[in-house]
Amino acid sequence: MKRILSFFLLSSAIIFASAQAPAGYYNTAAGLTGASLKTALKSIIEQGHQDHGYSGLWTGYATTDRDYFYENDGTILDIYSEKPNGADPYTYTLGTNQCGSSGYSGEGDCYNREHIVPQSLFDEQSPMVSDIHFIRPTDGKVNGVRSNYPFGKVATASFTSENGSKLGNSASAGYGGTVFEPIDAFKGDVARMIFYFVTRYEAKLSSFETGNMLGGSSFPGLQQWELNQLLAWHTADPVSAEEVARNNATYAYQGNRNPFIDNPAYANLIWGTPVIDTQAPTAATNLTTQNPTSNTISLSWTAATDNIGVIGYDVYANGVLKTTVSGTTATVQGLTPSTTYTFYVIAKDASGNASPQSNNAEGTTLAGQPGGNTSCGTEDFETITGAPNTYATITWTNNNITWIATDARADQAITSGKAITIRNGSLTSSTLSGGIKNLSVKAQLKFGGNPGNLNVQVNGVTVGTIAYTGTAPTAPVTINNINVSGDVVIKIINPVTSNRVAIDDLSWTCFNTLGTSDVKKDKSEFTIYPNPVKNNELFVKGENLSKISKAEIYDLSGKLIEVIANPFKNSNKINLKGLTKGNYILKADSFSTKFMVD
Repeated sequence: MKRILSFFLLSSAIIFASAQAPAGYYNTAAGLTGASLKTALKSIIEQGHQDHGYSGLWTGYATTDRDYFYENDGTILDIYSEKPNGADPYTYTLGTNQCGSSGYSGEGDCYNREHIVPQSLFDEQSPMVSDIHFIRPTDGKVNGVRSNYPFGKVATASFTSENGSKLGNSASAGYGGTVFEPIDAFKGDVARMIFYFVTRYEAKLSSFETGNMLGGSSFPGLQQWELNQLLAWHTADPVSAEEVARNNATYAYQGNRNPFIDNPAYANLIWGTPVIDTQAPTAATNLTTQNPTSNTISLSWTAATDNIGVIGYDVYANGVLKTTVSGTTATVQGLTPSTTYTFYVIAKDASGNASPQSNNAEGTTLAGQPGGNTSCGTEDFETITGAPNTYATITWTNNNITWIATDARADQAITSGKAITIRNGSLTSSTLSGGIKNLSVKAQLKFGGNPGNLNVQVNGVTVGTIAYTGTAPTAPVTINNINVSGDVVIKIINPVTSNRVAIDDLSWTCFNTLGTSDVKKDKSEFTIYPNPVKNNELFVKGENLSKISKAEIYDLSGKLIEVIANPFKNSNKINLKGLTKGNYILKADSFSTKFMVD
């Protein structure tokens, strides 16, 4: 809890007064703007920089990161656990509570060294790996959860620390992947640490991985969405007394300064002031539904308009967000058969402004069990977890499917969000019902190597390959006409052990071609009776029964129960041979229908 002491304002004024850099420190940057100013600052702050090594950070924290501003008790000041306006959930004593070989199991176990710019992006090289300006002591558990995700505004949190720091899908304009959001009191701190990094190391940025945050070039040095978000945080959370004291202590320890703490105006002089867009788009119009299946409905609409530009549309079914698209069409999946849904869309611009709802449009899914072109399942890998830079066996469950990835890492992406990266291993599903007709997946080579192919197996049999290169694919590769019915297991194998291949956006369609319509082709009309079935005898009434060559009985999971050749050659009756109570499907040459056994 922040202590409101009688001398606080006076002591703050003294601290800020002493925050000035040594006389003449920034003279060579005077009068410059834009890239020239950034390069001048780079030259200034690389002078005098003393690298004390990674282990030296523990020593540096004795002066750089002590709490003399909130509890004022000298404990470690951890931005992931500090609660400026309340009691801290736990505290750490310098040296005593460092994370070691035993690691951590939850919050409050130990504190670690958190690279605000992930060290995996620069391959743990010096001097970046030990530059205390952007490496803070933070709770080990939260540090691990943050992993190497960029910083941004979270829409829906999948994790919230005890002080309110969050991990979740991005609400920052221009980026839709997973982000980490610190509490408001430290958002400006994070922004200025990252500004320092892309300035101090601007000459090296082209050799670093971007991690969906760095820009890959000396200027501007950050991806535009991340730059916009950090500039907003820099403005909303001004430099604090704690930051000033840390900058001074770091200068004494390491020999260089963070110019964005000494002179916050440098940020806007270099990168400008972002245009604040407060005007929402107009509502989309003429929303219509079409092409229903048993579990999908397609939508189209007339585009919304915006003063700067619409970047996407959120699509809702019965008030629940189903998908987000950039165009003016969408197909909503995962719907229930024989169900009417009310749809609307909301347009959003790059600043996150949301339009009013479009008109409502109703659509009704068809009846039926999963059919030949029906989506059976998807896996987007967003729930995977794992330590960065570590290959291990990763197991997770999503959409009631359990996946096992061997010799895999969870800290990479193809375009956004997460992907599973396989080195000398494979990705295997639990048993799935409904069969497989087609399978689609994205794959990309990571960390160098030669283009190759992943092997795709269904029930242990190779059914096709997925080609990959080092370029991120814009669309999944599809293996068509796999055509395996019943229960299946999907396995994707990396046969080239020297390659590390990321996998994302996996989906497949069903193959059990079952329906529930009682009226079918050949001008034939059939009815069954009694329904529910009594005494294990099912009767069928209709024309040309004797010409039917085969009947099949399935349960509702798509499992084949029985095959009967020439079922109506001598009568219109099928003996169900003691089927247990439940719902089933009878499929014949030209029709299929549901029935119930009582």
